[in-house]
Amino acid sequence: MQNIGNLLKGKIAGPETGIEIKKSVCAICDPMTQCGLDLYVKDGQVIKVEGSEENPYSKGSLCSKGAANRQYLYSEERIRTPLKRVGPKGSGTFQPITWAEALDTIGEKLHQAKVETGPESVVFFAGYTKWFRPYLKRLAHSFGSPNYATESSTCYQAMAMAQRLVFGLPGGPDLPNTNCLLVWSSNPFHTNPGVAKAVLRGLKRGMKLIVVDPRQTPTTSRADIHLQLRPGTDGALALSMANVIISEGLYDKDFVANYTYGFEEYRAYIQTFPPARGEELTGVPADKIVAAARMFATVKNACIMPSSAPVVHHTNGLQNYRAVFMLVGLTGNYDVKGGNLVNPPSFVYQAGNFATREHEFEQSRAFSAMAQRIGAEEFPVWMDVADGQAQAMSIPDQIRSGRPYPIRAILAFGMNFRMWPDSLGMRRSLEDLDFLVNVDVFMTETCKYADLVLPACTSMERSELRCYNMGYVLYTQPAIPPLYESRSDADIIYALAERLCPEDALFRAGYEASIDWILEPSGMTTAELKKHPGGMFVPNPRILPERKYETGGFKTPSGKMEFVSTVIARYQERPGFDPLPVYRPSKYSREASPELARKYPLILNTGSRLPMFVHTRTYRLSWPSSLRPNHPSADLNPVDAEALGLRQDDEVRLSTLMGAIRVKVNLTQMVQPGMVCMYHGFGQADVNELFEKDYLDPISGFPGFKSALCSVEKV
Repeated sequence: MQNIGNLLKGKIAGPETGIEIKKSVCAICDPMTQCGLDLYVKDGQVIKVEGSEENPYSKGSLCSKGAANRQYLYSEERIRTPLKRVGPKGSGTFQPITWAEALDTIGEKLHQAKVETGPESVVFFAGYTKWFRPYLKRLAHSFGSPNYATESSTCYQAMAMAQRLVFGLPGGPDLPNTNCLLVWSSNPFHTNPGVAKAVLRGLKRGMKLIVVDPRQTPTTSRADIHLQLRPGTDGALALSMANVIISEGLYDKDFVANYTYGFEEYRAYIQTFPPARGEELTGVPADKIVAAARMFATVKNACIMPSSAPVVHHTNGLQNYRAVFMLVGLTGNYDVKGGNLVNPPSFVYQAGNFATREHEFEQSRAFSAMAQRIGAEEFPVWMDVADGQAQAMSIPDQIRSGRPYPIRAILAFGMNFRMWPDSLGMRRSLEDLDFLVNVDVFMTETCKYADLVLPACTSMERSELRCYNMGYVLYTQPAIPPLYESRSDADIIYALAERLCPEDALFRAGYEASIDWILEPSGMTTAELKKHPGGMFVPNPRILPERKYETGGFKTPSGKMEFVSTVIARYQERPGFDPLPVYRPSKYSREASPELARKYPLILNTGSRLPMFVHTRTYRLSWPSSLRPNHPSADLNPVDAEALGLRQDDEVRLSTLMGAIRVKVNLTQMVQPGMVCMYHGFGQADVNELFEKDYLDPISGFPGFKSALCSVEKV
């Protein structure tokens, strides 16, 4: 008896204790791969969470966010039932309703908008997370709306666009085999522990590491060379490195001669970026630029590890990243072992080494049979290469203007209006809608402006298909039934499909039948995957050859890697649409706006992550919040703080042209002098309010969150 008591106290699984271990994945932060979870369940409750050792990506480890999954699951802030707003928008006054009433109301309202102003007047929006996106995209198109939009309008897509414009298909870093890794503004030790471990393994076997980052981070501390540039000058740095590689004859002459387009124009352009000018523009010493260029070009093979947002969160961001990715082709490191390998995604952006029909599933109606997408007039290149999405940054303007057609309603999953620059302007636009639905786990600020709020469950309470780039796949099962009246996002989508597009045969067949249809080319089924609750390695994994371009060409209009973009050339009469990766300083920078810089002398750089927080999701959890005070704060270098008469935790007014917020000062050497770093996600001091709605990259539409001008003064 005493022994059983000790086993129960230790939460040891087994028949004696009645504790079972259920397999799942953590969906709190990494939206692409996700760490494996071992959930200890007793009497229908999760009593302990550990990392799953059999998961080949996370291998038993969990970060501080993942360790807090029980707090996430059992948070008092979870939405428990469908809710109907009965007070003014923003008041948070709701009354519970049944699922039947909620779903019927959504069906009626969206059909009304479709009849009166066309299906395009309804937006289907996917925020966080990403796992349900193929089903929501299909729902939008089967309904007849081209306007499927996601948070990737400010994350990932512009980085992928830059690669597509250069190569046609993105290539990911082959971390296990590379001998030289160039990390361009990413800090996986705070954002992706699985990748951080891969970097450490590489360093242990002798891999060279170059890191480009304006800040000092755990990643830069391990670098052979840290190129600490000024925010927004990435393009100038890449062009200066190319100058060294070409002028010293270090480029891959065979690749350039046979597989590239526009090299001579590119070669002529980079002549204006010698290392000395690179230093002038970026702040990186010329000798470091030379050393990094030589290392990247001569160590074989080498690859670039990009980030989803930092480089493209500038008003010159897409051109900057085009210049960066050209270094891969210039050195012959595209689609080779140890370089940037092309491994097409199997499901939800992630390679799994098996074929699927994901694209055919989600694109149930051709774009030619629908109205033009939101943002088509402002961002034509986005429409050409951005993976079939509307550009969500254009949503608030189109709601207000009604041009080229009205936006009446939004069906949103995990929408956060604070994602937009001029976030309060986006909130006011949401108030102008006839009808807004938001599905979420927690009662967020955006939910308070919705007409209906639907409760979503967590990853521990649902089934979802996941794959990993080492050829691993799993189809999770609920560890416990959904708490309260919450439902899986996919279940909500399929229930709405009955009302919005009953003629859709795959929706009628059901969720698992749809997954089986998607998986059909792989030979796998949900029935087989259920036999492996923790996942399994893919049978007969797809083995792709290197240098696929030698036989199939590049998926660009020219069929080659493009130093001069034939896509951008279609629109080159527009300001900023240069076929070459022309470097221009950020719109609000000391170089481009010297008068403004006199009033706002510091560079504002926002959105970097802390290891215990992701967006707004984990601020509400006590374990992550205990690791760092979660009051709004701005990072300043002690040199700037001394000049401004500031000390640690002083309250300051952080100001831009748009306005000001009050935050506390955090003094740190991680930030270089002349720079202010502000984390996002604080509702009480939202830094995105300080950016104009049109402070955007002209090609991608991405906001310039990483470089603006600001001032700091003590309150």
